Amino acid sequence: MHTPNMMALAADSLRSLALNEQAKERFCNDPQLRPYMRRVAARYVAGQTVADVVRHLHAVAARGHAGSAEFVGESCRNEGKANADTAVFLELVHAIAHEQLPCSVSLDLSHVGLLVDPELGYRNARRIASAAASTGREVMISMEGADRAGLIYTTYLRLHGEAGLDNVGITVPAKLHRSAQDLPRLMEAPGRIRLVKGAFLESPGIAWDRSSPELAAAYRRFAQTLLTSGHKCSLATHDAQLQNDLAGFILEQKLPPQQSEFETLFGLGADGLDALRRRGFQTREYAIFGEEYFLYVLNRIAEEPARVFQAVVDLIGPGTAPAWPQGAA
Repeated sequence: MHTPNMMALAADSLRSLALNEQAKERFCNDPQLRPYMRRVAARYVAGQTVADVVRHLHAVAARGHAGSAEFVGESCRNEGKANADTAVFLELVHAIAHEQLPCSVSLDLSHVGLLVDPELGYRNARRIASAAASTGREVMISMEGADRAGLIYTTYLRLHGEAGLDNVGITVPAKLHRSAQDLPRLMEAPGRIRLVKGAFLESPGIAWDRSSPELAAAYRRFAQTLLTSGHKCSLATHDAQLQNDLAGFILEQKLPPQQSEFETLFGLGADGLDALRRRGFQTREYAIFGEEYFLYVLNRIAEEPARVFQAVVDLIGPGTAPAWPQGAA
């Protein structure tokens, strides 16, 4: 038995499970399973409510970082729920503005109705982005599976071309082969581009493997293209080698610091982000809140083999799991 192969198989199995909507429904809503899922999720989730995530964002700001908050959810197939959850995003926008937090709002377009009807997803995203624009804040559209990428990019470009919402940014996964063609087209719009490795399970024919040298090379190539172009970008990675390489590139090229930022996720890479901030780089921490964290948490665990063991400890080790954030039920 080859342990690295087993770990890769375990990671792919978790990513596959993350996409199972029936499993998501069961783990997030079954009263017997939900407490166990919460024990595992608490390490990566900033609470259940807008008030919870706002408390967390104040702590992020106190460390010198900007924030990005997302009411987590995806694959909504009910118009009423899509509209109700859009109202939560609007509540988040107003709360961030009221608290004067340096924070953007992130969302999955499928959370606000894109799969119900592309027009519904567009309208709800436009409502959220318009509200954020009125407070001088960005909205960042997250990437989902490769099968949704085309519709997501089309909606993003509509928000710029039709609605004139320059405060909307887009996430581009370096692992997808199509990103080499997508990136130049997306750079024609002025919105911030958030470059990620990509967490979703995809077939080898359309994407690089998560641990492959080809993916690391693609990430560096895309990042350098963004940095030298002058386009606003977020370098969203927990890979310390990539962070150090790109930080060195920025300094070597004497690039303006306000154009780019480094981003990490809540529960991951806090020390690295703090170190980048001390070196003078702009930094951002991304935090999610809500109950539909199944896909997000499983993808986070799958990214790093050690997190599988941490999840087991959090699940069954008495007194070892982090407490659910104060104020969350």
